[in-house]
Amino acid sequence: MDFELSNEQQLLKDSVNRLITENYDLKSRQTIIQSANGYSQEMWQQLADLGLLGLSFSSEHGGFDGGPVEQMIVMEAFGAGLVIEPYLSTVILGGNALKLSANGSNKSELLKKISTGDHLIAFAHSERHSRYQLSHVKTKAHVENNNWVLNGEKTTVIHAGVADTLIISARTKGTNDSTDGISLFLVPAETNGVTLRSYPTIDGMRATDIQLSNVSLPENALLGKCDNSYLIIENIEQQGIAAVAAESVGAMQCVLDMTVEYLKTRTQFGRPIGDFQVLQHRAADMYVAVEEARSIAIYAAMMVMEVDIEKRRHAMSTTKAQIGLSCREVGQGGIQLHGGIGITEEYAIGHYFKRLSMIERQFGDFEHHMTILSMMDTPE
Repeated sequence: MDFELSNEQQLLKDSVNRLITENYDLKSRQTIIQSANGYSQEMWQQLADLGLLGLSFSSEHGGFDGGPVEQMIVMEAFGAGLVIEPYLSTVILGGNALKLSANGSNKSELLKKISTGDHLIAFAHSERHSRYQLSHVKTKAHVENNNWVLNGEKTTVIHAGVADTLIISARTKGTNDSTDGISLFLVPAETNGVTLRSYPTIDGMRATDIQLSNVSLPENALLGKCDNSYLIIENIEQQGIAAVAAESVGAMQCVLDMTVEYLKTRTQFGRPIGDFQVLQHRAADMYVAVEEARSIAIYAAMMVMEVDIEKRRHAMSTTKAQIGLSCREVGQGGIQLHGGIGITEEYAIGHYFKRLSMIERQFGDFEHHMTILSMMDTPE
């Protein structure tokens, strides 16, 4: 099988890498983290100008008809640069939610606004006791006077604090853990009854807990078919898994490169510490973990659009389980081989470790996905 990038994909990779290298050093990133919004509006506009925000959208919606491989290229570069702009929340999660469930003018208008950098979206699904279980939805929605009324709460919603629109899952029928009876709603962030409490996460991002108290929405706030959004939510998460898998590869490669360079230059007992065989073995283990992650990220890009639901589920859980193992091996190895300097704020590797630790748990940790795989038949 040919894994070589096409000429257009190579140009995309070079353009994104150049943008990140020239504009995203550690000092700049720390300044952005401390800013009021927690992301750079200037960088966001540059991403829009390069066409990255509409990369995977159709041309009729202001996009460039890109696919999973193009998204993999972008996310790997973002991982290397530790980019904290709301690309995952707005383009990957929010954009795919709109593509998979919206129709008519709502879909076209919002996707075009995302493409031009004029609109941010947050996908709000996780709840306090869901423990990665996608079907666990206690937030309720019912019809009252021809309007939808939402009550409940969502937790740890990435970049919801700066979003213009929230895409919120709510139960319209059935029990709290049923896959049937879940619907998606478009909720403007400033709607009466929506309360946001934002806070920083360990990797420099910002997350938000959302409280919904008698939030009244028009009938057209419903995305897609009522009661039938579970498979869409599952697909959105799978798109997220493919994205963070690629992001982790970019971050892990930087950790490996920095660690190998440190082993070559840090001296002890009159010689580089890289001369000691036990440290060479640990670095070799890190290299293997990076290459395993790279292979599984490519596999995820190939399988995330698979039409066979069971095959796609198996592939994406396999991906996330392996990414979790690799993140742990490379992140912890990088810190341990650097020693104390590795956890200082002034040194980049500690920030990579924090992001890898978050990716390890985002969209389900190793144990969760291994449990899923243990209950599935191996696809042919």
